Amino acid sequence: VGAMAAMGPLPAMGALPPLPTLGVPGVPELKPLTRYEAMRLGPGWSHSCHAMLYAPNPGMLFGRIPLRYAVLMQMRFDGLLGFPGGFVDRRYWSLEDGLNRVLGLGLGCVRLTEADYLCSHLTEGPHRVVAHFYARQLTLEELHTIEISAVHSRDHGMEVMGMVRVPLYTQKDRMGGLPNFLANSFVGTAKFQLLFALKILNMVPEEKLAEAVAATQRSKKAAIDHGGGAA
Repeated sequence: VGAMAAMGPLPAMGALPPLPTLGVPGVPELKPLTRYEAMRLGPGWSHSCHAMLYAPNPGMLFGRIPLRYAVLMQMRFDGLLGFPGGFVDRRYWSLEDGLNRVLGLGLGCVRLTEADYLCSHLTEGPHRVVAHFYARQLTLEELHTIEISAVHSRDHGMEVMGMVRVPLYTQKDRMGGLPNFLANSFVGTAKFQLLFALKILNMVPEEKLAEAVAATQRSKKAAIDHGGGAA
């Protein structure tokens, strides 16, 4: 079942329903636009396409903490976390063809289609970039096969340092799991896209996402205060 199963069919040409917002306190919103609007932007805009691959995971950590889903991200060459994908040259490729070309270099064995399209957002900063995001639900066995294939892909050990799974739970200390993961450094829109997908695909309750973000912010503030006191 692709991501669009949760979102409904693509809008007809000219129909521009508003996209849902992230709505997680402490996380700046990016400007959403529909796929139709994005395709009508002029040649001065660049297009990036990234994909979240995930699978329901019935496992229990330590026999008591539900894992919910297995969600794949990757550690990049620059030490930042991101999703598989990259920039697509719209002069030569459709969004999906360009995305699959990049995925073949980093994963080696998965192809996405327009049915997996999830959302588009305008990125912040001086560059005119539209970030397109895709999501594909797989079985846990299929996801594991991709993890193995990624080790043998062309970019492994070069542009991609390895695949990681996102912990979607929060431990009793209110930091272990998702809050600690969100404290890492993410490239571009990857952190926003992760939270956006977790929310609109109902993979983590919205209040749990907000709690995880708030816990991360408290941890960073405490670290800054401690560092200032030590100085």
